[in-house]
Amino acid sequence: MADTQPGLVSQAMKLVSDVANRHHVLSKLVPPALFLLDGILCALIIWKVPYTEIDWKAYMEQVSQYVSGERDYTLIKGGTGPLVYPAAHVYTYTGLYHLTDQGKDIFMAQQLFAVLYMVTLAVVMACYWKAKVPPYVFPLLIASKRLHSIFVLRCFNDCFAVFFLWLAIYCFQYRAWTLGSIAYIWGLGIKMSLLLVLPAVGVILLQGRGFSGSLKLAAIMVQIQVAIANPFLRGNASGYLSRAFELSRQFLFKWTVNWRFVGEEVFLSRPFALGLLGLHAAVLAGFLAQKWLKPARKPLFAIISPILRFQSPFSPQEEPMVASQITPQFVTTTMLSANVIGLLFARSLHYQFYSYLAWSTPYLLWRSGAHPVVQYVLWAAQEWAWNIFPSTPASSGVVVGVLAITVVLSWGGATNDLEAVSAKQVSPADKAA
Repeated sequence: MADTQPGLVSQAMKLVSDVANRHHVLSKLVPPALFLLDGILCALIIWKVPYTEIDWKAYMEQVSQYVSGERDYTLIKGGTGPLVYPAAHVYTYTGLYHLTDQGKDIFMAQQLFAVLYMVTLAVVMACYWKAKVPPYVFPLLIASKRLHSIFVLRCFNDCFAVFFLWLAIYCFQYRAWTLGSIAYIWGLGIKMSLLLVLPAVGVILLQGRGFSGSLKLAAIMVQIQVAIANPFLRGNASGYLSRAFELSRQFLFKWTVNWRFVGEEVFLSRPFALGLLGLHAAVLAGFLAQKWLKPARKPLFAIISPILRFQSPFSPQEEPMVASQITPQFVTTTMLSANVIGLLFARSLHYQFYSYLAWSTPYLLWRSGAHPVVQYVLWAAQEWAWNIFPSTPASSGVVVGVLAITVVLSWGGATNDLEAVSAKQVSPADKAA
């Protein structure tokens, strides 16, 4: 009589599939197991791989001038040039300055950045789990050689900005609107790269917190920026604004990771810069009109017109219905897609910018519905390209190509996040958060 019981191999394959796709109780153990493994990996990297000096010494030289009383941004300089980051960067690295014996204890600095990496990874994993990402995606979160290097071997300020970006996503997933706004604006105060996700933050707060609530949160964010910048604004306001948020910065072709394949003449040309800016605006407008404002169930002009008159585009009855559709998946997809769109059309990306991308790509590729093999292949191509130093026409082409594919696939992911959800009223606690 034929054996009707599945063989051991079939049972094992089914178990692995169920665990990998979040269909088994053991699925919950995958993130903590990977987290512990990565903790060991970070320790081994610090122990075995030599530290690489790039910006740390310059950060410490700049902070030492701040500690000595200098408040004019145009006079604060380091070995790599003038201070070009907002005030929260100065405060953050002032803390590190004191914890690392004025920046001389590099080993302590690496340990602190390893802790920062692990805390950020924990927040990222929590965001992924809340968005119902299956465990088979999670190994990609700990597998990046370049990302580990950025944190524990280079100690870039991007690491702190990325932490606060993911903390904001986590808070918004749980409707902690005020905490999320504070986290986001502090990250922006460390490095202006987080401006790339500002459109997504505005869309999420408008629909999740309502018109008046989002205005209050915007006011809080502005007040925080003014408060932390106040000592430097009093020292030299124009100097602070021109340096901390320098939008006209000159980019050097020799450092670009993304556009080397276009050649130096094109890279430095004004038409190329304006073209990227125009494409960025056009793609953002497309996502805004067709994807990110879909929970409002109104055409774009019906939302913008009342706002321009300083009125809410939603009635009191509509606000909770719209807010109910700002799900954890919608929050994550919207913020990460805005981030990747900005990186695609950025004039120049340097290696530390991979910190904004490494944990975004796996989520967006999964959410797009792409086959797991496609997800892993695209991730591997991206990782390869970002580990080529210096960049080549081939590696930069892959960088831009994977970014472009991710943006295209994100269009589908944004659609998936607009699946029908309950239109029940949100609780008063949610509205007040």
